[in-house]
Amino acid sequence: MLLWTCPSNCDHTCQRIITNQRAARDPPMLNPVVQYHGKWPFYRILGVQEPCSVLFSFLNLVAHQRGISQIRDSIPASYPLRKYYVAFGYIGIASWVFSMGFHTRDFDLTEKLDYFAAGASVLYGLYYTPIRIFRLDQYKPPVKATFLRLWTIICLLLYIAHISYLTFWRWDYTYNMAANVAAGVTQNILWSAFSIRRYRKLKKPWAAWPGMIVAWIILAMSLELLDFPPWKGMLDAHSLWHLGTVGPTVWWYR
Repeated sequence: MLLWTCPSNCDHTCQRIITNQRAARDPPMLNPVVQYHGKWPFYRILGVQEPCSVLFSFLNLVAHQRGISQIRDSIPASYPLRKYYVAFGYIGIASWVFSMGFHTRDFDLTEKLDYFAAGASVLYGLYYTPIRIFRLDQYKPPVKATFLRLWTIICLLLYIAHISYLTFWRWDYTYNMAANVAAGVTQNILWSAFSIRRYRKLKKPWAAWPGMIVAWIILAMSLELLDFPPWKGMLDAHSLWHLGTVGPTVWWYR
């Protein structure tokens, strides 16, 4: 059902055999677990390549799904920012659906869909941030509406250029990472500055929440830098990064 062919199944089985032999060697090897084809060897569950990453991606999906329900129940449809909140949720759901697909089976198509959806999620965060902080959703003064249209066009063109470069020019992991980091850092700085200013003005704990959520996400992202071999063949730094984003997602919708 998950399209395991004889060669791909043989490849996976050989990875596990070699990894187990290296781990059982006496005297022990300095680095018994190594990467194959640029990826750590994992134990499969029901044909799923990276079970923990799939599970934690699903938890993020549920967090967005519940968040959308909370928005619809608590925020009137007439509130101008409501549609941006809901869009944030649906883009988040899409990105985690494709993440689940990629970590279930690593194909060229699932990889591209995962990267494109993740890029859309990060860029939408950058798009929405100044709309909320500077209230570009308001039509007074009229210049805000002009800025909003311009900002929307810019972000759409950036995303089209991003996926076009990766699709038609070169599939570049370094560029993709740099583009996402740049967009992420920019919105994190904006949210942190916004939180500091609001907290100083209002002296309310909830005013600092966006900045605290940003700090949590940064700490979770730092797990990606560790890139250690999967513990028990299941839990690696990347899956922990997915787990680390569940909490701030739930918090964000509050």
